[in-house]
Amino acid sequence: MLELEKIKAAHETIKDFVYKTPFSLSTRLSKAMDAKIYLKEENLQITGAYKVRGAFNKIANLSPEQKKKGVVAASAGNHAQGVAISATHFGVRSTIIMPEAAPLLKVAGTKALGAEVILKGNNFDEAYAFALEYAKEHDMCFVHPFEDELVQAGQGTIALEVLAKVENPDYIVVPIGGGGLISGVASCVKQLSPNTKIIGVQSSGAPAMSKSFAAKKQINSSSVRTIADGIAVRDASKITLKTILEVVDEIVEVSDDEIANAILYLLESQKIVVEGAGAVGVAALFERKFCFEPGSSIVIVLSGGNIDVQMLNVIIEKGLIKSSRKMIINVTLIDKPGALQGLTSVLTGTGANIVKIDYDRFSTKLSYGDAMIKITLETKGKEHQENVSSALRAAGYEFYEEF
Repeated sequence: MLELEKIKAAHETIKDFVYKTPFSLSTRLSKAMDAKIYLKEENLQITGAYKVRGAFNKIANLSPEQKKKGVVAASAGNHAQGVAISATHFGVRSTIIMPEAAPLLKVAGTKALGAEVILKGNNFDEAYAFALEYAKEHDMCFVHPFEDELVQAGQGTIALEVLAKVENPDYIVVPIGGGGLISGVASCVKQLSPNTKIIGVQSSGAPAMSKSFAAKKQINSSSVRTIADGIAVRDASKITLKTILEVVDEIVEVSDDEIANAILYLLESQKIVVEGAGAVGVAALFERKFCFEPGSSIVIVLSGGNIDVQMLNVIIEKGLIKSSRKMIINVTLIDKPGALQGLTSVLTGTGANIVKIDYDRFSTKLSYGDAMIKITLETKGKEHQENVSSALRAAGYEFYEEF
């Protein structure tokens, strides 16, 4: 495992630049889960994610000659911004290789922090391969997002801040992409609080480290697909896997639906905005992916908050539908004056609020003289939606519901 002294040294290096992010007991989550649930809000970090800790520590420790040559990094977004702001702080030129599908928010944020951005590859691993070639060709220092002890030590400073607040938590739940965060955090925790269990969480759409942990050998994925772009790593790192096998107790997986539910819960109930990677710990908690006793103290690392606004909108809309607070119905009407008014009168009588109407009379699926009306309604739960359906049937309307 990573030496504790290296993590403490990293803390001294970064403490005047990196935020000591909020750490608090969530009363709502604690009540819901019958445990003491603490949130470490790295989504409120200086760049919106924990990655700046490791990036700053690495660049701070470069030699004057290395700083003069400049740095290169590969990242889906959060490491990119960490490297960019840290390099700019030290007056170092930075070039970041990002996947072509990287969220616009993260691309723009990286450029705004002073880096040159090159979009290359379909995922992190393809961007990473190009970045290595680029660094070699231009004789620049490559700042690895997780296979670097200085980077891992920087990430491990999160654990120092957590243990200063809760001396011996029962569990610490940490997202896993490449494994740098959990390597640093778990190494620190196992040396200061050895009885604390470390739970790693991966997206089921990018499960390389989870599969490797179970098999105790490197197992790579053929592809990745997940809304948690910050942990969308295709290949398991042999370097971090070695550490993880030593210091991590369990790794679990969560689906995109479970991640989306956690994002929406944190936004609505906790007033906290997190990205997919930042929500996986809460998703694992909600879905009881790991076992814990009532009253256990559980720390969840919210690793980042740089979620694309369009993705957040999709998650909110789908979440409202799944929770029966939004209803989309398609109704076939005879296309004549007053037909739509009759339909809306029935809906008004149920107390449902109409927020959108689409009117289609040209579909080849319709009989001549008919029209298809798609209506989006705000509703008050499952029972209310059943009342809406009953009222439409009683009024003689043919319809189907979209989910």
